Amino acid sequence: MILLYYLAQFAISFIATTLFSIIFNAPRRLLFACGFVGAMGWTIYKFTVDMDLGKVMAAFLGSLILGIMSHTMSRHYKRPVIIFIVPGIIPLVPGGLAYEATRLLVTNQYTHAVNTFLEVTLISGAIAFGILCAEILYFLYTRIKQYYGKMKGKTYKKSYDINNRA
Repeated sequence: MILLYYLAQFAISFIATTLFSIIFNAPRRLLFACGFVGAMGWTIYKFTVDMDLGKVMAAFLGSLILGIMSHTMSRHYKRPVIIFIVPGIIPLVPGGLAYEATRLLVTNQYTHAVNTFLEVTLISGAIAFGILCAEILYFLYTRIKQYYGKMKGKTYKKSYDINNRA
């Protein structure tokens, strides 16, 4: 039953992300990949929220997975990362919560409005920080891969030359 719930979450977020990819003019051959990346980010977010880790931590983990997968798809399809990140981030953005905060502000419920605006700010910051961490992790991964690729090509040979004793 739980598996069916998460499959439904995955399917709905896949459709939403794919449709936003169409709106943002992503290439047709990348629509499936964009939808998959966004659906994975949302599914991780939803799973983390259901584990009671909080919306801020869930937004961080969802955007971290989204960023890592976007870089992976970018390398695989040889396209810019932004094609995958922008539509994929749409399900994570706390737009409904921002609307609720604005509604509370207009109806003079200032205490609730400030708390809700703070939550929106923290979630938005967590999303940005998750994408930043994904960028850093992918950068480190590529540098380490390059370093060991260069080291693999070189073999350490110690040559002894009788005439050159330096």
